[in-house]
Amino acid sequence: MTVTSPAVQSNWAGNVVYQAQRVAAPASVEELADLVRGADAIKALGARHCFNTIADTDGIHVSTRALPSEIEIDAERAVVRTGSGIRYGDLASELHGRGWALANLASLPHISIAGAIATGTHGSGDRVGSLASAVTGLELVTADGDLVTVRRGEAGFEGHVVSLGALGIVTAVELDILPTFEVAQTVYEDLPLDAVLADLDAVTSLAYSTSMFTTWQDPDVVDQLWLKRRADAPGAAPADVLGARPATEKRHPLRGVSAEFCTDQLGEPGPWLARLPHFKLEFTPSNGEELQSEYLVPRRHAVEAITAIRSIAAEIAPLVQVCELRTIAGDGLWLSAAFETDALGIHFTWVKDQPAVEALLPTIEAALEPFAARPHWGKLFDARGARERMPRLYPLWGEFATLRERLDPRGVFRNGFLASLGL
Repeated sequence: MTVTSPAVQSNWAGNVVYQAQRVAAPASVEELADLVRGADAIKALGARHCFNTIADTDGIHVSTRALPSEIEIDAERAVVRTGSGIRYGDLASELHGRGWALANLASLPHISIAGAIATGTHGSGDRVGSLASAVTGLELVTADGDLVTVRRGEAGFEGHVVSLGALGIVTAVELDILPTFEVAQTVYEDLPLDAVLADLDAVTSLAYSTSMFTTWQDPDVVDQLWLKRRADAPGAAPADVLGARPATEKRHPLRGVSAEFCTDQLGEPGPWLARLPHFKLEFTPSNGEELQSEYLVPRRHAVEAITAIRSIAAEIAPLVQVCELRTIAGDGLWLSAAFETDALGIHFTWVKDQPAVEALLPTIEAALEPFAARPHWGKLFDARGARERMPRLYPLWGEFATLRERLDPRGVFRNGFLASLGL
């Protein structure tokens, strides 16, 4: 096992400097169990893509990249088993090479399996759930050093998946898979927002995965619509969407920014792993140049929520680089932002001015308050009042708190972030 004493460790964006005294990279589950058993404070550290302190600790940071990461496919069950520290892009490449696929990917394929699952990270699609919804089983080392296995269908399984890192350190994951497929991606420009809101379902159902981007500079326009259609879907991509025509050149979500790092577009079919993310695995776009927030609202409130954000567009526009709107299918995971509801994600990529962004977040959250908006666990949100707010947003919050206490009675996985939530 490698143990280092870093001078400075920060997250992907550079806006969080971690407080860990040591970084350990155990090479086996046994080494990890010994490490956890002897620790007073310890947290797993994945791809460091969270924009808040959810992964911080003043004790030991555990890199899971050195843990066993063999990829084992059970074709009969259509399930893959792999190590928790592997990146989605690396798993996707291996799956595709063997004729398999995941149902969806996030906009960045650089994120780690366990970290994305624990925070409820998602892609897009009316009928596609978050990345966590594909989990069929987890193995994790709990506070006493025991290796615990939980599988779909077992009591409490749904509480273990989107765990915020509060229950233990995940060592292996099993995920649903399906036969590999191709996707064609087409970008449309300048959609009238009023027309989109008049029949939002008609727009989001145009493709397997749909994303809308706007800077809110013009509150009447959706700047870009990205349609990711399965190549085996009937028909062709529409010639226009609400009067908007396909782009004739490859686009980046931010106008004027090179699309070199973006996945291929212009309706050219390609493997799912090379189209479902917005960005290519070979590059790390915007590293250190942005902050992010996201709120997920029940689908039934989607139009009202977008309208509420539109009403404060003048306050948002000076700080936002781009705002993305996309849909997620509901699930039964206790702390998922799509728990028991299909959802719309309202995602903000901010300029890197954290004081200004944090000053604006209460205004955004007040606008979304009537619509039961749930924040993305790995991004910036206003944690004030969270102890009272979270039990209202998550019906099984109390059950999760009980589960956390049972699996971590010593509080070794607890940190300031969890404490601010009342966990």
